[in-house]
Amino acid sequence: MLTIRTRAAYGAGGAVYAVKEAAYTMFVLLFYTQVLGLNGSLTGAVIAVSLLWDALSDPLTGVLSDRLRSRHGRRHPFMVASILPIGLGFIGLFAPPAGLLDNQWSLAAWLLFWSLWVRTFVTLFAIPHLALSAEITSDYHERSQVLGARLATLFLFSVLVPALALAFLFPERGGEDGRFDLTNYPLYGILCCAVCWVMATVTTFGTRRYVHSSLDEDRLPRSTPGLRELWRDLARTLHNRTFRLVLGQEIAVMTAYGTVATLNMLVWTYYWEFSAGDVSLILALPSLLAVALVLLTLRPLSRRFEKHQLMQLSIIGLILNCLWLYPLRMAKLLPPNGTTLVFALNFVFMLVFMYCFLLRAIQTQSIVADVTDEHEHDHGLRQEAGFFSAANLVNKFATVFGPLYGGIVLDVIGLQASMRPGGVPAPVLDGLAWAFGLGTLPGFVLALLLVLRINLGQARVAEIQAALRARRGT
Repeated sequence: MLTIRTRAAYGAGGAVYAVKEAAYTMFVLLFYTQVLGLNGSLTGAVIAVSLLWDALSDPLTGVLSDRLRSRHGRRHPFMVASILPIGLGFIGLFAPPAGLLDNQWSLAAWLLFWSLWVRTFVTLFAIPHLALSAEITSDYHERSQVLGARLATLFLFSVLVPALALAFLFPERGGEDGRFDLTNYPLYGILCCAVCWVMATVTTFGTRRYVHSSLDEDRLPRSTPGLRELWRDLARTLHNRTFRLVLGQEIAVMTAYGTVATLNMLVWTYYWEFSAGDVSLILALPSLLAVALVLLTLRPLSRRFEKHQLMQLSIIGLILNCLWLYPLRMAKLLPPNGTTLVFALNFVFMLVFMYCFLLRAIQTQSIVADVTDEHEHDHGLRQEAGFFSAANLVNKFATVFGPLYGGIVLDVIGLQASMRPGGVPAPVLDGLAWAFGLGTLPGFVLALLLVLRINLGQARVAEIQAALRARRGT
């Protein structure tokens, strides 16, 4: 039975991915466009290119990790090697030299280089770390718990790090909003570096008891992979019907999430006119409460519902949550910005969104872990990292839409770098709200239609695992 210490040690690794996501969803677009003056479409295109590379590097890392023959196992060597470069990458990302600021293409090249650096080394850590979950436990419910610990940490740090930064690194000083002060961003890079170094070290050494030599493992592919073998390993994962449906809903949901993540800071800053302190609260408090609620309700919900049923309920919640707050504001049924009610309604909106999104994500990754058993049953091979990396691949291809869409939106609606909250024309604000809605709701609806076709339940997983145990016994 998994101990709390094991879940906590494994879960700590989620902070690494969280810091990267928080940096790109909350600050990179704002920093490079509204502070440094880089063209919005060019910024979005650079981020999209780095995301494409990020997506392509996932399956490569997954296949290499699955095939690694080492006395230190298949996962930990990659995790250890990536820790130092991850932290250095965040420092470079948020500290461009002053000499580059007057040249659009040089600044774009700097953003591209450090984006590729950060995303590559986070992948080298995150994919083996994800695959490790299937090695820690094979229990149907414990898999949800261990992945729940990772995702709870991921969501916790994805809001805590930017919230603390907004409160202490980007406060208003002398009447100037700290989010538009160039000198604050290198400090944020250092903060990201420190968090990644500490949490990656905790999870790497805290899970060392699960290191098992893979030198003589019969269930692993034995050849050194070439391009054909890499493609074959990836393509083999797509033979599984459940996995194809999971990938489809992940693409749809993450396309919508990419829009939310990209535009959140902009709508909070300009549409709702929240201060940096307000944003830190609206970002942190609902998310912290949502994480706590998920951890409290995960076990009883998992005992009552199958994983795919919880996915369905979570996505229905996301859809319903899209249909009230922004339409009320556009219909002029809300009080003016700056009132307690407006803040409270945004609080509720974020709480529902984060709870449903986190619950869905846990079930998604837990089903992927179950699919690895089904794959071994059908093909005789363990490819945990291959499945998780394929899921991450489509996840990141989907999130390419967010920054690309967000950068184009800035140019189309005319939100200029010189504009400040309270001084943005009404048509620009309306365009921002429409862009937010049109980029989210269709993806959630499509995801629901796909999830309704998934039916891999506990009874089937137990049957598969029993067959695997019998096979290994012979």
